[in-house]
Amino acid sequence: MRKTSTRLADGRELIYYDLRDGAPRDAVDRRPLDATVTTSEVRHDVLLGDDIAVASHRQGRTYHPPADQCPLCPTRGDRLSEIPDSTYDVAVFENRFPSLAGDSGRCEVVCFTEDHDASFAQLSEEQARLVLDAWTDRTADLSHLSSVVQVFPFENRGHEIGVTLGHPHGQIYAYPFVTPRTARMFQSLAARRAEADTANLFDEIVERESAGERLVLAGDHWVAFVPYAAHWPYEVHLYPRRRVPDLTALDEDQRAEFPRVYLELLRRFDRIFGPDEPPTPYIAAWHQAPFSGLDAYEGVTRDDFALHLELFTIRRTSGKLKFLAGSESGMGVFINDVPPEAAAARLREVASA
Repeated sequence: MRKTSTRLADGRELIYYDLRDGAPRDAVDRRPLDATVTTSEVRHDVLLGDDIAVASHRQGRTYHPPADQCPLCPTRGDRLSEIPDSTYDVAVFENRFPSLAGDSGRCEVVCFTEDHDASFAQLSEEQARLVLDAWTDRTADLSHLSSVVQVFPFENRGHEIGVTLGHPHGQIYAYPFVTPRTARMFQSLAARRAEADTANLFDEIVERESAGERLVLAGDHWVAFVPYAAHWPYEVHLYPRRRVPDLTALDEDQRAEFPRVYLELLRRFDRIFGPDEPPTPYIAAWHQAPFSGLDAYEGVTRDDFALHLELFTIRRTSGKLKFLAGSESGMGVFINDVPPEAAAARLREVASA
């Protein structure tokens, strides 16, 4: 992998990740951009204990541009974009309309490929490995920023999810706090450790689900399953068999196998509802251990956390979405329309030949 860091016209960082050495990445951003101005701030909800990002400048972000004006495609001739070069493998840049910025963290955009009409599932294993290496490198770099506590790479795919740019891409949020979902995981880890000194709740879950009716896909180094209490109609959790706290701790065997396993999962997701359905909308979310802020969880450390990816869709059946209505939005109690065992069976059924 070759890494090249440069700057866009307004001062934001842009990083190219290339599969091979080649021509230098020295194209200049020719757009007349003013310096980026953000109004992001983090406010604490004293009743619920949550931290909320307020970012009013995002109201003006790019919204469903036509394909010939896509800001994530390479620059070609007079069609200028966020990527000044005329070609790229993977590109990462600071979001022009970040939810988090400055002392409130950082947001980055990860372009998986220059092909506007592709999807992650259509990448080769070599391309998918490059994306994994880019996620890993960004996790390492962002962890050194004083404002960053937790790094969250993710992909939103599909207009039903709320994606406003059709180009295959994801994002990385670098939070200045431990996210509520991660905090709850550490609370559960600490409670289980208090019951038995040597217990690790993540290890117990992976062992239990690695052989059973909710198992979806198993490799030598990764295992994927539908969780026992799945929140979403079709939800898969992907874990490395050897527990690691974050992407930077994966070994070469885990990195080498990941592309095959993950691409197979994504391709199965697109087959869940049959060949006549449009591509399945999904969220793919990496859960990594925070780099600080864990003093409240007695008896556990960040090394007790298990890196994993949660992949889920809001489509519950053909032509119908799962909406977060009264119980989910009002009280945080999910009601799942698809039994996890049935979801796992369907995901096994649509395996590649």
